Amino acid sequence: MIYIVKTNNTPAILEQIIDLRYDILRKPWNQTRLSVTDEFEETTINAYIEKDGEIVACGRLQNNGNGIGQIRYMAVNNAFQGKGLGKLIVTKLEDEAKHLKLKTIELQARENALEFYKSQGYTIKETSFKLWDIIQHYLMSKQL
Repeated sequence: MIYIVKTNNTPAILEQIIDLRYDILRKPWNQTRLSVTDEFEETTINAYIEKDGEIVACGRLQNNGNGIGQIRYMAVNNAFQGKGLGKLIVTKLEDEAKHLKLKTIELQARENALEFYKSQGYTIKETSFKLWDIIQHYLMSKQL
């Protein structure tokens, strides 16, 4: 199966992206759907992969200024994990960052995603916050 990564911020696509983020990143911890979106949606780059009209993987790049981009809200549908979709999303977001002339990408990785991001060339800078006092995060970065 060949997967195509697209970028789009239209309201209909964004709603589907937010649904996937919620299902993977918040619902298992009884958090609200509002916790997977913010005021930057319109000015960020949302990358996603569709399969049969359903968004099955997504991630977002935001420009934090000073040549630094940030990947946020990475999510892959449970049925599609382990198929390389996360790698495709990260690669697309890195390409977009290069196009924007960003020099560094940072992200906050959950503990269970550390090995994935390391395999994509990211290194741990520091232990950062513990989301909801449950999920340890680590600040990671990569020079482009």
